[in-house]
Amino acid sequence: MKSRTKYGIAAAGFVLIGLVVGLVLSSTIGINTKGYGQEYKISKKAVQTLTAISDAMADVAAAVKPSVVNISTVSIVKTPGIENPLFNQPFFKHFFGTPLFPQLPSEQRQMSLGSGVIVDPNGIILTNDHVVKGAQKITVTIGQNSYKGKVIGADAKTDLAVVRINAHGLPAIKWGDSDKLRAGDTVMAIGSPFGLTRTVTSGIVSAVGRANVGIAAYEDFIQTDAAINPGNSGGALVNARGELVGINTAIFSTTGGYEGIGFAIPSNMARTVMEELIKTGHVTRGWLGVWIQPVSAELQKQFGLKNGKGALVADFTQGSPAQKAGMERGDFIVEYNGKAVQDPNELRNMVANTRPGAVVPMTVIRQGRRVTLQVKIGEQPKEVAQVQKPSMENALSGVNVQDLTPALRQTLGIPARIKGVVVTQVAEGSPAQDVLEQGDVIMELNHGKITNMAEYLAQARGIGKNQSVLLLVYRQGQVFYVTISTQ
Repeated sequence: MKSRTKYGIAAAGFVLIGLVVGLVLSSTIGINTKGYGQEYKISKKAVQTLTAISDAMADVAAAVKPSVVNISTVSIVKTPGIENPLFNQPFFKHFFGTPLFPQLPSEQRQMSLGSGVIVDPNGIILTNDHVVKGAQKITVTIGQNSYKGKVIGADAKTDLAVVRINAHGLPAIKWGDSDKLRAGDTVMAIGSPFGLTRTVTSGIVSAVGRANVGIAAYEDFIQTDAAINPGNSGGALVNARGELVGINTAIFSTTGGYEGIGFAIPSNMARTVMEELIKTGHVTRGWLGVWIQPVSAELQKQFGLKNGKGALVADFTQGSPAQKAGMERGDFIVEYNGKAVQDPNELRNMVANTRPGAVVPMTVIRQGRRVTLQVKIGEQPKEVAQVQKPSMENALSGVNVQDLTPALRQTLGIPARIKGVVVTQVAEGSPAQDVLEQGDVIMELNHGKITNMAEYLAQARGIGKNQSVLLLVYRQGQVFYVTISTQ
């Protein structure tokens, strides 16, 4: 026992000596045993600033998240049945003849996810039309509770819809003024991307007033770099005060995922549409009845305009409010109801948001002179496109076209250098039936460049009944000229 104790004491001594030597060596060769974080030199001011920003964003998110809901829908989609290959076998047909039900249609349940925003504590929720369109069943989930939803009004032209649930005392979001947004303002997007409820992302306002995106008929989008992904549609875009400034609607993506460009419907537009949907179930819009277009540098010179801010009248519908007020082709609209007009899209939205029957002063530049017209705004027809479609009795009769939007460009794989209008339909019996195809892009008409619908219509209507037409067309990677004649 003694010898064992003796050796134990000796061993302990060696261990102690080893530890001392190790510490000396480590200090000599510079081995640092301290945590890396202790070497960072972060100023107290920096920590305080970042902490304040972090706390502020967390507070805003915590306040707003309860107002954002998850919306799941179920739709029944009918698809044509697939004929059993057995039915086409000669042996089968010889003995049984043609089967009585060879292609029975089938029904498939399709489920989708989206988001919504509580705008009234008594069960009113604002979302996108495409989130609930065609749904046979709508389920709204708020925290741990689920409710059956019912669409009380939808507007495809702005992609907005109002859903009601049987609930009260809900945390309604505060409305913000989207007109006050500036590029660079901090915003947060809240929704349910991929079904992940109440997900919060942050970013800035990249731009305001985005139009011609190809998402909706009436566009005045807020562009943001706050991450928006599938399932965010219908969710909230809020400012630094936690106020609703937009309804998240779409993303621009080549992969289907987030690429830094998202779009939201401004809250001011959304609120106006929502109030009409709640009141009447549909939206009544003002109507001017004109074909308008932006002004290029060449047109600016030809019309003697100081700048291109405004909208050029290319044509109008017979009997329209514009015609009755004395508006003429070539008039350049620069003011609407006392407010300067920046471009055709802004004018279109101004008119649409005007109550039918209202008399509005409009200032136009006509042959270098400022002329003020008093226009009694009409009610937009239900099928405004059909009412405005010009009747052409020439080589382009039966050819339907539309503007080449970014969405169409992406879908059809059309290069950025190609400008023009897309052929959407060529009627049977039309002079262009064997010349043009759906998806063709008309770039020039009789050597005149075409960049939008208004330019195409203005030039097309000037073609004589028996006059041949020369078109420059883009089709599947190739650009070529074609001629169309009525003879």
